[in-house]
Amino acid sequence: MQSIKNNEITFKGSPVQLVGRRLTPGKLAADFILVTNKMEEVRLAQFKNKIKVITTLASLDTTVCELQVKEFNKRAVGFSQNVVVIVVSKDLPFAQERFCVNHEINNLIVLSDYKYSSFGINYGLLIKELNLLARAVVILDSNDMLRYVQVAKELTQHLGYIETLSRLKEVVDSEPLRDDKNLPGKCVSCESGALPLPIEVIKNYLHSMSDWKLVENKKIVKEIKFIDFKDAKYFLDLLAIIVEEQGHHPVFTLNYNKLKMTLTTHVANGLTENDFTMARIIDEVRVLT
Repeated sequence: MQSIKNNEITFKGSPVQLVGRRLTPGKLAADFILVTNKMEEVRLAQFKNKIKVITTLASLDTTVCELQVKEFNKRAVGFSQNVVVIVVSKDLPFAQERFCVNHEINNLIVLSDYKYSSFGINYGLLIKELNLLARAVVILDSNDMLRYVQVAKELTQHLGYIETLSRLKEVVDSEPLRDDKNLPGKCVSCESGALPLPIEVIKNYLHSMSDWKLVENKKIVKEIKFIDFKDAKYFLDLLAIIVEEQGHHPVFTLNYNKLKMTLTTHVANGLTENDFTMARIIDEVRVLT
């Protein structure tokens, strides 16, 4: 993975900030919601058991982005049948469809992140100042484990295609990784009668969490201080997309530049694995303080 100092890239030489969840190769990839040119929503599960090459770009209306799509379309012909290549941008689905027809893009799946910014947020590739996606490529194996990430340090520069192809070959030729985390990768549906976790398990989970505090043995709480109200609200907006997708909602209290987050599971009248899964996901989101 390329090292992006302080989560910054540049756009025409000026620094811009990447926001969203941190990408860590070797870990389970996050889910996402994207939109097809038929305005249908697509999730990661729809590419189950496939090796996924996902490339992102700012806009199909730029020369470098156009060449990026054409390059992947050309190279995808020689890929294994177990490999699917997905292009993601925030262009409207109608514009994407028109582009694919005009340029005979037949070997790629082109999807839009315009509606929720779900991919950009969950993969840490959303550019705060532009509300566009960074130029990047990620490779997920057939178990949805993140195997490779490349982010262009300058938004107007090309990706390293030779390196991408080399890493893809490694993934194709190797066994898929397995997730060995103790906590689930995402929240699961809560059912009536769910039992709270024992205090020993709670304390064990808390030991590996950053700055979360236990309250009344039933809640975990964390507060983050930001530069101003605007940054605190922006961080809350990022979290709102994630928690809605996860289906497990913290209590948020926004007081000017301070955001307090409280997690508990009401049907269990206490803490469950969902609360600690959500806390871990929140901790993955880059914080601008």
